[in-house]
Amino acid sequence: MISNIVLFPYWLALRVRHLFYDKGWRKRSEHPVTVISVGNVTVGGTGKTPMVEYLVTLLQGRCRVAVLSRGYKRKGRGFHRVTPEDTALTVGDEPLQMCLKFPHVPVAVDKDRNHGVRQLLELPENERPDLVILDDGFQYRALKPAFEIALVDYNRPVYDDSLMPIGRLRDLPGRLSRADAVVVTKVPEQLDEAEREQVRRKLRLREDQPLYFAGIRYCDPLPVFQSEADKRYAYSQEVYLFSGIADDRPLLDFLYDRYAFIEHRQFGDHHRFTRADERALAGYVRKHPSTLLLTTEKDAMRLLHCAKLHAEVRRRLFYLPIKTQFLTWEEGSGFDGMIRKVAPEKTFNGLLF
Repeated sequence: MISNIVLFPYWLALRVRHLFYDKGWRKRSEHPVTVISVGNVTVGGTGKTPMVEYLVTLLQGRCRVAVLSRGYKRKGRGFHRVTPEDTALTVGDEPLQMCLKFPHVPVAVDKDRNHGVRQLLELPENERPDLVILDDGFQYRALKPAFEIALVDYNRPVYDDSLMPIGRLRDLPGRLSRADAVVVTKVPEQLDEAEREQVRRKLRLREDQPLYFAGIRYCDPLPVFQSEADKRYAYSQEVYLFSGIADDRPLLDFLYDRYAFIEHRQFGDHHRFTRADERALAGYVRKHPSTLLLTTEKDAMRLLHCAKLHAEVRRRLFYLPIKTQFLTWEEGSGFDGMIRKVAPEKTFNGLLF
């Protein structure tokens, strides 16, 4: 009862805000380019970045794709096209990660997504996108996308959660029924049909609403500093994991099955590493000469420009890339086909672009 009283002002503000957009009392802008939005109704940790990367990989051979992000916790303001010379501090860790992973795909940051899309459409003709993927755009109602994908963490179901600050919901769970497709992420490998139907029922989705189930596939460790790394450490059975992500339980479950010894230090989400953190890592490697230093891909972006990171730390520092993987081939094929119908197919001189 007390929690309902505390949350009522936030709940009411969200209801009124969405009502204004749903009734057309507040304008939603459309743009002369296909926009696909990827988002959620919770604070972090649902796998938005792997899903955006999945979409880029799926569509970049079909049309010109660009990614637009808010650039969470960046220091800069306004529109900025991300370059490999940028840092996570100035553009955000996730936009920098996608820029480095997809060098031929424009990645930009702008808190004002409408302005960001307009700026992307001002790019030279050979770079101007036919499709923009909006990273974390589900709450940005001022822009009307062609297609909205909402993600739900299987391990943190929205139907068992509460609005902030008591829980981790930043939006009303009922908003999920407005998405064009819902993907339940971080799902265990075995999930039978009865469990899937139970999830659908608890999410209160429309009967015709596409629902998909996807897990995370962890790839082999890669060095953070490619030219300085000693790749022999990738085969060590001793791991020191440090991570600054919203939910590292799936990562730990994966590592416990593969390494003999794991020590873990957890930081807050999007943690900015300090000189004290750098000194602590240097002290750790001196005491543990055979241990692999392992972090996440997001954290690696924030470590790339730590100028005073000890040489021995740089030699042993690896990250674990992740990818979205649908539970079955049929499910992945169905999702891919649905997205391809939304995306434009461009040709150039009679050839598929």
